[in-house]
Amino acid sequence: MAKILLVDDDNQIKELLRQMIVREGCKGVDASDSKIGMRSLREVPADLVILDLLMPEKDGLEVIIELRHDFPDVKIIAISGEGSIGAWDYLNMAKALGAQSTLYKPFSMKELLKSVQELIGNDKAHEKYGERQK
Repeated sequence: MAKILLVDDDNQIKELLRQMIVREGCKGVDASDSKIGMRSLREVPADLVILDLLMPEKDGLEVIIELRHDFPDVKIIAISGEGSIGAWDYLNMAKALGAQSTLYKPFSMKELLKSVQELIGNDKAHEKYGERQK
């Protein structure tokens, strides 16, 4: 079962993301800020991190740099919907720093699940159904 770490300071978005991930047969672990998220990742590694870019204390761009340094193999989906320089600018910077996928809020469940499946592969996404694609 794939483990996905959800890092977002918005509890409603975090819960919605977790429900989507669990419905797809993945384990969703959430963190309300980047410090908690990094601590959680150090304790139990994840296959994928879904990371809001605008958070208190440490923004998502800083976290991406830290993830690339400490966990070079972890997959990252950066999400954002606002910002003083514009969400698209933040998302472009996230991509340049190493996020494999970016999503502009609000995004659809279909968009999220497509990104998740592209990054963690069909084997992990289909484990809940007992089938594996080769």
